[in-house]
Amino acid sequence: MQRKRIKDLPDFARPREKLLERGPQALSDEELLAILLGSGTKGKSALELARRILNRAGHRLPRLGAADLTAIEGVGMAKACQITAAFELARRFLYRERHTIRGPRDVLPYVQHIADKKQEYFLCLTLNGAHEVIQSRVVTVGLLDSSQVHPREVFADAIADRAAAVILAHNHPSGSLEPSAEDLQFTQQLVEAGKILGIDVLDHIIVTKRGFVSLKEQGYV
Repeated sequence: MQRKRIKDLPDFARPREKLLERGPQALSDEELLAILLGSGTKGKSALELARRILNRAGHRLPRLGAADLTAIEGVGMAKACQITAAFELARRFLYRERHTIRGPRDVLPYVQHIADKKQEYFLCLTLNGAHEVIQSRVVTVGLLDSSQVHPREVFADAIADRAAAVILAHNHPSGSLEPSAEDLQFTQQLVEAGKILGIDVLDHIIVTKRGFVSLKEQGYV
């Protein structure tokens, strides 16, 4: 039996009309994603494509990159970029209200999305004098060692933000929470560079799917 296209549905069942009539909170995840996609693909409506994406990605959807999404049948690069851009924009606005960092657990909402990345992501959170987050940025993607990440790359945005302090974070794709010798050496290098610049390095967080570790709590910062 041929499936109905969205335009064949009654007005009250169409995602866009439903959103306008009842608000976005009345829509299912599938309907919201269908609106974001805008259109389906050959033989599948936007709702059917949204259902396929959610079935394949599940709760990992906000953390998937464009390349991961294009592995799902029916998702081209344009739709993959739409989805990843939407989640990144939502993440930025969600954390735009400044949050005070009082300990390592307060950092997790800003770094949890890199926990299951297949490459090593290095992030830098800039903070003001009250330890409120100004911004969280990806500094590099790839292997992390002192020869590949220069302190100037880490502190360039911190200087531009007039930050009083930074918190560093990176993931271990291997899943190990044990800091490597390179992690410790690079952290110390950044602590010393921060002293010269007058920007405190408050902590360095290692995050994986298994959890996180604070180098400050371990006595390395």
